[in-house]
Amino acid sequence: MISNQTLQNTIEGLKGITRIDLCVMDTEGKVLASTFTDTEDYESAVVPFVESPADSQVIKGYQFFKIFDEHQLEYILMANGGSEDVYMVGKIAAFQIQNLLVAYKERFDKDNFIKNLLLDNLLLVDIYNRAKKLHIDTEVRRVILIVETSREKDTGMLESVRVLLGSKTKDFITAVDEKNIIVVKELAANEGYKEMEQVAKNILEMLQSEGEEDVHVAYGTIVNDIKEVSKSYKEAKLALDVGKIFFNEKDIIAYNTLGIGRLIYQLPIPLCKMFIREIFEGKSPDDFDEETLTTINKFFENSLNVSETSRQLYIHRNTLVYRLDKLQKSTGLDLRVFEDAITFKIALMVVKYMKYMETLEY
Repeated sequence: MISNQTLQNTIEGLKGITRIDLCVMDTEGKVLASTFTDTEDYESAVVPFVESPADSQVIKGYQFFKIFDEHQLEYILMANGGSEDVYMVGKIAAFQIQNLLVAYKERFDKDNFIKNLLLDNLLLVDIYNRAKKLHIDTEVRRVILIVETSREKDTGMLESVRVLLGSKTKDFITAVDEKNIIVVKELAANEGYKEMEQVAKNILEMLQSEGEEDVHVAYGTIVNDIKEVSKSYKEAKLALDVGKIFFNEKDIIAYNTLGIGRLIYQLPIPLCKMFIREIFEGKSPDDFDEETLTTINKFFENSLNVSETSRQLYIHRNTLVYRLDKLQKSTGLDLRVFEDAITFKIALMVVKYMKYMETLEY
């Protein structure tokens, strides 16, 4: 269905060219869009016209036209005047709205196809058959972006993203739930992840400038065939979830930057609990004081470099060594040894993951 605003814009544009007032009503005579206000007296004429076999009719000095969506009567158009010129303008206006119906129907069909494609609801043969019917290229490079906002999305937000990406592109912008906008982005041969990061940044900045505060953008890997689009979508979803756990300071997260986080996210919770129990012997990293946790994190940030870590913490090198020795005594892990450092780092990430999953349960 065409929005009333689109209908209003269409007939206002036609009036600007022809100087003839137009009004679009539904089949019960309710005004949907109009360039003049005195239509109340003529609404009563709509119902008899709808029931008549005529496609157009002059009533009380006004031209009435029927507009069909395929074989279903959708709108009644009224043009001000009974002359031949007004009749021609009315026919043109009706034809224009008829074409809009076709275009919107095709857009809906494409939108429906893209949604089913993303959700993996189509057989392989159906993907290619429907893509061909809808004139969608099957062998082009694409990537999925998910834009998540803190409030329920509206059509205005979708349109803002469409305007930003450009109406002449072959990108698809849709939504499969209340809070996420999905962008199926088509890429040129010379475009890669650097360009994707910029696209994500542009979307983020645009929505933030419109008052959206809590916005996150995630994207999957680049795929070369339409059948792989659902894979990129699943990756983008995973990136969005994993990013909230391990990269909560970032507003943009790419699947190919998740590292070991994407593996930990798929571990069952009982296995995680057993792992933590074995590593810390019944304790938890939460039991460490703030000073110890800061030291550990800074040590990892500096790739286990004792000198650089002590410099950034503004402490003597021996003080850092003392803290690391103390940690080794309590956990049995020496963070200066690569294997122990990896084990400890994974353990910290596992604890973060378990905490996040606990918040989802309540």
